Amino acid sequence: MKAPVTWIRELVDLPDGVTTDDLARRLTALGLKLEAIERPGHDLTGPLVLGRVLTAEPEPQKNGKTINWCSVDVGDANGTGEPQGIVCGAHNFGPGDLVVVVLPGAVLPGGFAIAARKTYGHVSAGMICSASELGLPDGFGGSSDGIVVLPADAGEPGDDAFGVLPLRDEVIEFEINPDRAYALSLRGVAREAALAFDAPYADPVDRPVPAADGAGHPVVVDDPDGCPVFVTRVVSGFDPTATSPAWLQRRLQLAGMRPISLAVDVSNYVMLELGQPNHCYDADTLTGAIRVRRATAGEKLTTLDGVVRSLDAADLLIADGSGPIGIAGVMGGEATEISASTSRIVVEAAHFDPVTVFRSQKRHKLGSEASKRFERGVDPLLPLVAADRVAQLLVELGGGTVEPGTTYVGEPPAAPTIVAPADLPARISGIAIDDATTVAHLEAVGCAVTEDGTTLSVVPPSWRPDLTEPFDLVEEVVRIVGYDQVPSVLPAPGAGRGLTREQRLRRRVGRTLAGAGCVEVVSFPFTGAAALDALEIPADDERRRTVALANPLSSQEPEYTTTLLPGILAAAARNVGRGAPGVALFETGTVAFATDVAAPLLGVDRRPTDAELDALLAAVPFQPQHLAVVLGGVREPAGPWGPGRDAGWADVVEVVRGLATELGATLRVENAELAPWHPGRCARLLVVGADGTETAVGHAGELHPRIVTAHGLPARTSVAELDLDALLAATPSTPRGPSFSTYPVAKEDVALVVDVSVPAADVEAALCEGAGELLESVRLFDVYTGEGIDEGRKSLAFALRFRAVDRTLGEGEAAAARDEAVALASQRTGAVQR
Repeated sequence: MKAPVTWIRELVDLPDGVTTDDLARRLTALGLKLEAIERPGHDLTGPLVLGRVLTAEPEPQKNGKTINWCSVDVGDANGTGEPQGIVCGAHNFGPGDLVVVVLPGAVLPGGFAIAARKTYGHVSAGMICSASELGLPDGFGGSSDGIVVLPADAGEPGDDAFGVLPLRDEVIEFEINPDRAYALSLRGVAREAALAFDAPYADPVDRPVPAADGAGHPVVVDDPDGCPVFVTRVVSGFDPTATSPAWLQRRLQLAGMRPISLAVDVSNYVMLELGQPNHCYDADTLTGAIRVRRATAGEKLTTLDGVVRSLDAADLLIADGSGPIGIAGVMGGEATEISASTSRIVVEAAHFDPVTVFRSQKRHKLGSEASKRFERGVDPLLPLVAADRVAQLLVELGGGTVEPGTTYVGEPPAAPTIVAPADLPARISGIAIDDATTVAHLEAVGCAVTEDGTTLSVVPPSWRPDLTEPFDLVEEVVRIVGYDQVPSVLPAPGAGRGLTREQRLRRRVGRTLAGAGCVEVVSFPFTGAAALDALEIPADDERRRTVALANPLSSQEPEYTTTLLPGILAAAARNVGRGAPGVALFETGTVAFATDVAAPLLGVDRRPTDAELDALLAAVPFQPQHLAVVLGGVREPAGPWGPGRDAGWADVVEVVRGLATELGATLRVENAELAPWHPGRCARLLVVGADGTETAVGHAGELHPRIVTAHGLPARTSVAELDLDALLAATPSTPRGPSFSTYPVAKEDVALVVDVSVPAADVEAALCEGAGELLESVRLFDVYTGEGIDEGRKSLAFALRFRAVDRTLGEGEAAAARDEAVALASQRTGAVQR
C-alpha cells in the first residue's frame, strides 16, 4: 500500500517537525511494516516549468532519425517572454499540447545537467521531458516511453511544474498483513498515524449521506450470505469527454495506480481513500434490475481484461437480465464498462463475503485491487458512504446530476462482543498496564468498551473484522504501549533438569556412528510405489502399508515412507556419482505404517471425550524412529600401511555391533532372508534382554546385486536398518562403561569345525556361556573352508581372552575355562575342535 504523505496530512493534523522518516518509524512500530520510502524528484534542481508547444516541425536526419524542431511558450520563465527553441526526438505530442520543460541550468535526476547546446543544426535551449527523465512512474502523462503531456487545464505556460507533477511528494509504501485490511486505504493509514502521534483525525466517512429510500437502480440479492449489503446510486448527464484533473491523476500515480478515465479514476480514488471497492456501470447497457446470485453451469463472462471465463457454480455474480456482468468483488464485465459515450452511470458499492471472493479470484487466477481488499475484510458500513462519494465526485468533475433515490439492500453483519479480563494485556505481555490504560487504548482504536468490575465487554469497530477474541485485544493494547516495552526475562531453568534418557542415547548413537566413519544425511521422508519396487519389496510386505499424503510435494512420492532405505541409497548414489570412491552414511528419522482404523470427524465446539480421543489416537499411524546405515566402495584406502579394501557385509554388521556395545545392549545375529538384502548375506539383529528375552530390531547385510545395479551403487554395497526406538527401549537404563582389571590377560585360541548351516553367533554364544565369568572377550578372527575340511563343513577360529579382576590366573585356569567353553559349544552346535 502506497500512501502519499500529503494525503495522510490532509486527514491527520500531525505535529510540527514530524518528518516522513518519523512517521514511517512510528507506523512500523504499530504494525504497518515499512517497505520503502519514495521521494520522486528529490534530486531534481533548477527551473522546471510548464510549456505550451507552438510548433513542432519534423526534420529527417542523415542517420535515419527524424527530430522535431519545436517552438515552446514558457511564459516569462526564460527571462525574455519569447518562445523557447528546443530539439526533441519524441513524437507523441504536437502543437497545442501542455508539456514539461526543463530550462538551462537545471539538473535532472542522476546528475544530468541541462545547458543550451547546438545539436542537429539548432541551438536547443532546454529539454521537453519524459516521465523517466523526471523520475516519475512509468506511464505518467499517457505514455511509457514518450513526452509527458499534461491536461490542457493543468496550468499556464511558465508555471512551476513542481506544483503540478508528483515530484517532491514523499510516499511511504507499507507491507500490509492480511489481518489489517483497514490499512489498505488512506483512511486506515491516517487513523494509525493519528494513533501514533495522538493527533486530531478527520475521518472522511464522517459526512452526510442521503437516506436509503430504495428509489435507485433496482437490485435483487439472491444470496445474502455472499452479499450482505448492496448499494446503488445513479448519475445522469455525465460528460464522457471530461478528463481527470491534475490533482486526481497526481494522487493516483503517487499511490501506484495509472489514470485511465474520469469515471474509472474516481472509482479508484474512492477505493484508495476509504478502502471500499466500488464499480461504475454504463446504465444504458444494463438490462433490468441488478441481481446478485451464484453462477449456473455453462455460463461465461468476458471480464474487463478481455478474457472469456467459464464460471463455476460457486462463483458469486453480478448479473442483469442479459446474464452475468461481473464476478462479485473481483472484476466487472466488458459488456457494461464505461465507454467514451457513457453519459448515465450506475454506481455500485457492496459488501461481499471474504471467503467467496477469495475462492473466486483463486479459481480464475484473477487477483485485483478490489479482491485484495474484499478477501481480507472491508468495513460493512462503507457501501452507502462510498457510493455517495463516487457520485459526488462524478458530478463535481464530470458534470451532470445525481438522480434522486438510493437503493440499499441487506443488513451489515453485527460486530461481536468480546469479553475479556481487564488485566489480560498486562498478564500476557509482562508490561505494567493498568485497567484505565487498557480501556483508553481500546477506545483509541475505535472499540466500544463497557466495564463490569474487572471484566471488559468490547465491541470492535466495523472496520476491524480481525478482532474476534480476547487475545486480539491484547495485541491492540500492547502495540500501542509499544512492543519495545515488553521486558526481556530469561526463564529460570528447573534444578536438576537436562536431556532426557532418549535424548542422551540418541546423541550417543550419532557420536558412535560418526566415530565409525559414517556421515549423517537427512532425506525427505516421502516415497512412492516406484521406490519400493526398486527395492523389490513384496506386495504383501508390511513396508507396503504406506500412509498417503493429502497434499504431496511430488506426484512421484505421494506417500510417507515405511523405510529409510530409498532416501539414504539415493544419497549414496549421488555421492558415488560425483566421484566419491566410497560412502559411509547414516540417517535417523521417523517412518509411518498405515492403520486400518478410520479417524472420526469431530466438531470444534467442545473438547473431545476420552473415548473420542482414544479413537483419534487409534487412527494415528504407528511412527517409530528408524536408523539406517549404508557402506559401499572403498572402506580402507591403500597406502604405506598396505593394500586397501572395499566395504562388505561384515563391516556393516560390525558397525551395528559397535553401536550396541556403546549403548550397553547385548546383540545377537542370525541368518535371515528379506528384500532388499542378498539371500545368505542377510542377518536379523536381535537384542537380548536381561531376562533372556530377545527383541528383533532390524536387519543388516549385503544388498542384492540387482538392487545395487538399479541404484548405481558400488558392488557389494551393504546396509543396515534398525528400529531405533526398539533398540533404545532394550538398552539398560544406566549404560555402564567396561570394567578394567590391572591383572595380566591369559590368551587362548580355539578352532571349531561345524556344519556350514550353523551360525557363528550360536557357536560364540555357547563359548561365552561355557567359559564362565573369567572370560573377558571372545572374537571370531577366521572362517575357513577348503583343504582339510570336509565338504559342507567350516572352521571357525575364535580368540578367547581370560582375566580375573582380583588376581593373576593360575596355571591351568584359563585352559580349564577354555575346555568348558569348547565342551558346551560341542554339545549345542556339534562343534569339533581342530
